[in-house]
Amino acid sequence: MVKLKKIIPYILVVLLLALLILGYALKDNLNEYISGEMQQQTNPEIRLTIEEQIRSKYNYVENGEKYDFTFLEFGSTGCASCKQMEPVLEEVRNSKKPRINVVFMHIMKPENLPWMKYYGISAVPMQVLLDKQGNEFYRHYGFISAEELLNKLLSQK
Repeated sequence: MVKLKKIIPYILVVLLLALLILGYALKDNLNEYISGEMQQQTNPEIRLTIEEQIRSKYNYVENGEKYDFTFLEFGSTGCASCKQMEPVLEEVRNSKKPRINVVFMHIMKPENLPWMKYYGISAVPMQVLLDKQGNEFYRHYGFISAEELLNKLLSQK
């Protein structure tokens, strides 16, 4: 009985570590699941409104703007990873080829809530890349370097 009492804390630590590792390994699946649920619960009226806004603002084939892509960054000013993304946003914004419209969507602003629901934003920072027609082709959660983003955009062209 005494031996069992001595090893119980070790067993608990091992179980906790296993749960943490499992949680980390499945975090992307969890984000995708929550994101899908949020998108399904989006009001059809809001969905249509956002789709109209995407067409008017980010479909550069139709609206004649001279951008190649749109980079939507969902984040917050109180988030450490979001702060790390600020220089990345600036570097991508200043890119000459391809020309990228960088849009920061602050998650705490009420006017951005419909966009969060539409795109199913479950965690920040979240990057959503749109092609020239305003169609999503890539999303990423967490910090991503400007080089990695630009490579992703260039490979899409």
